Amino acid sequence: MAKRAGSKSSSKKQAPQKWHAVPLKGSFMVLSIIGFLITAYLVYPNSFNYGITFMIVFIAMFIASLISMTKAPTGEFK
Repeated sequence: MAKRAGSKSSSKKQAPQKWHAVPLKGSFMVLSIIGFLITAYLVYPNSFNYGITFMIVFIAMFIASLISMTKAPTGEFK
């Protein structure tokens, strides 16, 4: 088979790229806060297991949005 133009040879190994956070939208954080509050006031009193589960999910979403804000690239322009 013919090689494609611009393809790299398979003998060269690339170093793994450093991990970086993906920027998330602000609505993701708002959804996590509102979801937690609705769960805490409406779901948790009626159903303990579902309430705890949903609150853990919304807390994880909130933490992900905080990490996204602090670790995301700043968009440096040249």
